[in-house]
Amino acid sequence: MRAAITLAALLVGTALPALAQSTVETRPPNGVGQQPQSTDQTRAPLPATPVQADLAVVAEGLPRLWSMEFLPDGAMLVTAKEGRMFVVRADGSAAPDLLGVPPVDARGQGGLLDVALAPDFASTQEIYFSFSEPRDGGNGTSVARAKLAIDAEGAGSLEDVSVIFRQTPTYDGDKHYGSRLVFGAQGELYVTVGERSDAAVRVQAQDIGSGLGKVFRIDRNGAPLPDNPLIATQGALPEIWSLGHRNMQSASLDDQGRLWTVEHGPRGGDELNRPEPGKNYGWPEVTYGVSYGGQPIGDGITASETTTQPVYYWDPVIAPSGMAFYDADLFPTLDGAFLVGGLVAQSIVVLHMQDDRVAAEERISIGARVRDVKVAPDGAIFAVTEGGGGSQILRLTPAS
Repeated sequence: MRAAITLAALLVGTALPALAQSTVETRPPNGVGQQPQSTDQTRAPLPATPVQADLAVVAEGLPRLWSMEFLPDGAMLVTAKEGRMFVVRADGSAAPDLLGVPPVDARGQGGLLDVALAPDFASTQEIYFSFSEPRDGGNGTSVARAKLAIDAEGAGSLEDVSVIFRQTPTYDGDKHYGSRLVFGAQGELYVTVGERSDAAVRVQAQDIGSGLGKVFRIDRNGAPLPDNPLIATQGALPEIWSLGHRNMQSASLDDQGRLWTVEHGPRGGDELNRPEPGKNYGWPEVTYGVSYGGQPIGDGITASETTTQPVYYWDPVIAPSGMAFYDADLFPTLDGAFLVGGLVAQSIVVLHMQDDRVAAEERISIGARVRDVKVAPDGAIFAVTEGGGGSQILRLTPAS
């Protein structure tokens, strides 16, 4: 199944054709009266040459997927929210479920979440995955390590499964688990998590003694790295890399090996950040957007001297999930761009970067919620979609 897709008027109720607009987003913001701190912090202009792509369905009829990762042979390792992990072969067929996946709490936004191959996967066959772990008194985001033992057909099991890291405190809720796993250039593992959403606990995103609303930086055994910013701070969790985050479901390294994230904001206020050690990104005391009911969040402030501004923000939101940095040759105009999955935007949100700022934004319409985005070894772009209780995997190549 193939269809040509181009940048389009993606927003319901937008009457202008896309190429007549100066920005993708034209709707009024939810945060009435809120102003960006710099002119390039939101609603970047469209690029001079919008990307054009052909779309093909690689696999369909899959359960609701959360993430995918390419294996060296071209097959895809995927996680399904309900607690299944399996291989999707290069021809799009699904292998049997892998045995050995631990139980997950799949209520609400929970389930089996991200998966990442170890940097030395070719020799160790190790994978890492995150999940909402059932616990006494509730649940929490946890990270496990396992050996992937599969046969030539993609069937098999997870062996030597061990949980190496647990977000604390445990909480009895069903929202804002995060999470993405990203290996850094030196083999360190970044883990993004949420602040569990509810007003009673989300304030812990500001608490260095709590694991809610943080980016963690750990080694492959789950231990904090010795140069983490708060490792010598009394009362702080030594695994913390940055704090003041809401719900990060997008993360990727750039071509300099630096971590970038996109997190869900409230009603308005999705944020692109480049988390730096020990910095505070504000939530829930400083944020763009408003509550889902329309009221200000906290004191309604969008900047303070003690918190770091987002590089870029969206109001209205895109609802981000999944992220990839494009450094391949197949799409020359995307070189150096971030590709962010949009759940509400139902598109791949393309951020063209210049000097660590968003120089242009465009969106590749997918017509479905985009849960994850990956760049294939040949430079094609893969999107994992969700809708109607199931998922597809799509492949994008330059328009013919």
